[in-house]
Amino acid sequence: MSDVLAGRFPVSIITGFLGSGKTTLINRLLKRPDMNRVAVIVNELGEQAIDNDLVEVSSEQMMLLNNGCLCCVLRGDLQETLRDLFIKRRNGDIIDFDRVIIETTGLADPAPVMQTLMTDDMLQAHYRMDCVVTLADAVNGLEQLETMQEPVKQAALADRIVITKSDIAGPEVTAKLEARLRELNPQAPIKHAVNGEIELAFLIDVGLRNVKAKLEDIERWMGEPDEHGEHHRHDSAVKSFSLRFTEPLTWAAFSQTMEVLGALRGSDMLRVKGLINVVEHKGPMVVQGVQHLFHPPVELAAWPSSDHSTRIVFITRNIPRETVANLFAAIGAVSTPA
Repeated sequence: MSDVLAGRFPVSIITGFLGSGKTTLINRLLKRPDMNRVAVIVNELGEQAIDNDLVEVSSEQMMLLNNGCLCCVLRGDLQETLRDLFIKRRNGDIIDFDRVIIETTGLADPAPVMQTLMTDDMLQAHYRMDCVVTLADAVNGLEQLETMQEPVKQAALADRIVITKSDIAGPEVTAKLEARLRELNPQAPIKHAVNGEIELAFLIDVGLRNVKAKLEDIERWMGEPDEHGEHHRHDSAVKSFSLRFTEPLTWAAFSQTMEVLGALRGSDMLRVKGLINVVEHKGPMVVQGVQHLFHPPVELAAWPSSDHSTRIVFITRNIPRETVANLFAAIGAVSTPA
């Protein structure tokens, strides 16, 4: 079996509301000697510049940093920028980077950035989603989550959440923010960073790197909540839940179920991750989607454990678990989930 994941450059998306400390975090990461082959894509409207001294300007948009990394200013289409980076790397025009970090603007919805990697064949061949890291400002984060939609979606889509400025906000306010973030996205691990300092292992290599994924790789990537429950607070539109099926599914029935969900409620299907036991395949199929768009499925070489059940994690907006479970049953993909 060819490894469709091997050799693809991992892409990390760093998001968070205005003033949450994205650039500070990235600058700290780039000072590490083991992060000296990174291409950083920043929006021209970013809050502050990557503060490394420039040693060479490769073009109007690409700047070589003194740690060996590359800073690329995004002024147009992200697809074009990623294509350009790959071609220039292949031709030897820029550094031989092995990882990409994308810093979104504070007002950005990270979903379109994630979807960019799903909709371009060339990008899919050379890049893979590693993780979405969302920063939340302990001083202002709670109020932002209560009054604006952007930070709510940023938190809901995250694989990892980093709380910043906890030293300024104090433990009581920080604890309330952390509790709110856990309600929005219970499967995303949360850590605190002061002045951008945080262990590298928390932020990279979160996604699946090859088709021979181990059990711990799957568990880290899935971040599966309790499949029997639904995680949300009573007044929150964002819900997180998982479905588990013990019997194999046909790929046609699974695909049809997801197509119907996408057509009816695509904008509210914030994120989906699944390990699917498909009748037609020996190994499990890995699926992941953002709203109505899905990555091409990837078949793993083997099941990572003796548990061959299908597990699908959903993060939704105003879509309860029962609605999704009933649709699977109605289309005949499976019986009622466990």
